[in-house]
Parts: sequence; structure tokens; C-alpha cells
Amino acid sequence: MKLMVVPAKLLVILSLLSTQVQANLPVKEISGTMVPTLAPIIKTSEKAVVNIATTAKQQNLNHPLFNNPFFREFYNIPKNYQPPKKRPQSTGSGVIINSKEGIVITNHHVIDGADKIDIILNTGDTLEAQLLGSDTEVDIAVLKVKKSGLPAIALGNSDMLDVGDFVIAIGNPFGLSQTVTTGIVSALGRSGLGIEGYEDFIQTDASINPGNSGGALINLKGEVIGINTAILAPARGNVGIGFAIPINMAMNSVNQIIEHGEVKRGQLGIMIQSLDEDLARAFKLDEKAGVLVANVQDGGTADKAGLKSGDIITSIDGNKVGTVHQLRNAVGTKRIGDKVAVEFYRNGKKKTAKVDIGGKEGMGTLALNTPISKKLNGLTFEAKKEGLEITAIAPNSAASQTGLRQGDLILSANQLHVSNLEDLKKAMSVNSNKLLLQIQRGMGVFYLIIQ
Repeated sequence: MKLMVVPAKLLVILSLLSTQVQANLPVKEISGTMVPTLAPIIKTSEKAVVNIATTAKQQNLNHPLFNNPFFREFYNIPKNYQPPKKRPQSTGSGVIINSKEGIVITNHHVIDGADKIDIILNTGDTLEAQLLGSDTEVDIAVLKVKKSGLPAIALGNSDMLDVGDFVIAIGNPFGLSQTVTTGIVSALGRSGLGIEGYEDFIQTDASINPGNSGGALINLKGEVIGINTAILAPARGNVGIGFAIPINMAMNSVNQIIEHGEVKRGQLGIMIQSLDEDLARAFKLDEKAGVLVANVQDGGTADKAGLKSGDIITSIDGNKVGTVHQLRNAVGTKRIGDKVAVEFYRNGKKKTAKVDIGGKEGMGTLALNTPISKKLNGLTFEAKKEGLEITAIAPNSAASQTGLRQGDLILSANQLHVSNLEDLKKAMSVNSNKLLLQIQRGMGVFYLIIQ
């Protein structure tokens, strides 16, 4: 067997790290030796994690043979016979967060379509729960039981998490109640997975399986810092990639559901798109750090605060936003009427504005990734008051490969307003090799570079 030589200094460092980790954990005595253990943390926290059983009315499909008179006569089936109604059960997990009010939170997909919801305590007792409301875009549901004094779990601060922090997942995978797995925070801020409308997941290697959904992800203080919601399982089994909704994000939805019965998601009244390297250079930025404002709604909160199309938003309330998903999360999890500090670049200069969070009447956010080409040959235009409309695109022309469409309205070119061909030619003289177009297509507005 080949031996590995480990430097003495490294052994000392590893020993110190091991001692430090153990010092942060409870210990128990085994054969005269004190060893670290998670048992006291789990014994307290697991009491607040419940099993959720749902039932839904579902009419069995009528087999074609039931419509066959010979089949009915042979098996002596009455003429008015109907197949029985089936009430399938599904299981998941939930977390008690309020002892006095009997508030339990879980994933929306755990209780979706249910006409009856029961929670099963770790004592084995079953309580019927009332659904107060759901936030389908975050995948959070709030339940209430008519019993006070239930064991509730303390809420942690998911904003304080770091990659490498130890975490514990508690839930009911495959109906196996009070199952505990451990791991670390593998990554933070995971988005773009297409699991939820608003994604800012905690990724963990703590084993999460079907039935864990809605269960607790806790820290070493026994505080819930996430709600387990999904796994990445290409082999139809756990591969050490699980996702949890940060508790701060979940509680924003929970508090609104308790107060209003629904989540009223905030907006700024802007349309946005991702910033690639070409767009970053076009807007005089050294790197693609931020999100491009493609359009600002007239009279909206962003418009009133002074934001303009072409601005590059880099942070909300001091938190960096580098992607469309991050900006949507930062704004969408705020309450209507809140005020946020928006940092942005305009013409290469850094600026700050205070913007009120508006409601649904404001514009949503939109990310567009449009193909880029080098020529405009083949376009036919018509001058409009608002801009230059593309009325036709010649088939198989260079312009037909640009991503432009018939009916598109060019609002600006190279950040100069365009209302006729002369304006377009003037804008092209600013940079003949690259043309930055602001396009209105239907109700959407976005930027496109033609090189």
C-alpha cells in the first residue's frame, strides 16, 4: 500500500480545525471519551418538523368495458353503476414556525390540488390543517392548525450563510418520518434552474429526497435557514445536489399571506435584459456587471425617480445584482410601498436613486437574448412619431439574419433618438462598425447590437 506523507504543519492545522469545529458542537461521553454530536440540536428542532398528508378527490376513468352491455350482463353489473371515486394520498414535510397561532409552512407543490390537508406531529398525532394561502412563484404555502402550544422552530438569518457552513436537513423522505441528513452549504444564490418563478436557492449536499419537500434546513444553532424544495437527480436518485428556499425569502411570502391572504409582488416599472460583453462595451463599461434597463414606463415609480432606458443597474439596497434573476428577486420580494436604493451607471458614471416599489400596474421584467448580425441591408422603413418602423424585411437578406422583425419600431440608435432615416444615418456615423438599437416589439422594449 502506498503511503502519503503529510507535512507536520498541515497536521497541526487540520488538528486545530477539527478542534474548533468540535468546540462548536455539543458533546457526549462514550467509554470515557467526549465526542461531538448533533443529537441535542436535532432533538429540539425535529419536534417542529411535521409530516404532511394530502387527499384529493379524483374520479376514476370509466373503463370502456363498463360500456359494453355483454360485459355488464356477464358480470352482473347494475346499469347505474359508476366506478368508485379514488382519494390518492401524497406525503411531504412542513415546519411549525409559530407555536401560539399554529402556523405551519411547506412547499406549494406539496399541497397543490388537495381538498384535505393533515399534519402528523412527531408524536404521531394528526391534525387537520387549513390552507391560508400560497405563493406559487416561490413555492411556499402557509397552513394553520387549531391547536396552540405546538413546538415551533426558531428562525435563522439566511443572509448570513456562507458556502461551507454546516447544515442539517430534516423531513419525511419516502414517508420515513423524522429523517435527518447532514452536509454543508454547497453554493448560494442558485437561479435560472426553471424550478420556480423566483429563484435564489441554497444548494446543499445534505441528502434530500422525495418527501423532504417542505422540510427544514437548519444550522448548528437549530435555527431554520431554508425550506427544502427540490433536487437535481439525473439518475432518479439523490446525487448530493439539493435546493432549499432561503428562509428570509420564504418569510417575506409567509408574512404577506398571513396579512393579506396573498402575495403582492413589487415592481419598479421597468423592462430589463441581461448585459453581455458587447452591450457592456457599447455602454462604456469595462465589464458586464449589472442589468440593462431596456425601457422605463412613463409615470412609473422608476420614471419618477429619474431612471432612464440605457441605465445599468448594479445593486439594490447595497446588494449586487448581476443577472436578471437577481434583480427580479431583489425587487419581487419587496412589499409594495417599500423604498429601495438603486445604484446604476449612466454614460459610464455611477449614480444612485431612491425608488418606490410599485404594484402590478407597473411593467414587469423581461430578459431577451436576440441574435446579432452585421448588416441592415434588406430593411424597409416608415417614419413614425415614436420612431422608425420596419415595414418589410427582404427574404434571405443580411437583415433577415439580425433578429429584427417586421413591425419592430426603432426608438434609438447608438443612444440617439430616431424618427427618420436621417436620424439613423446620423447615429451610424457615430460608430459605423457597431449599431446599438433600442427596439419596441409589441409591448416589450429591448436593446440589440448590429455589428
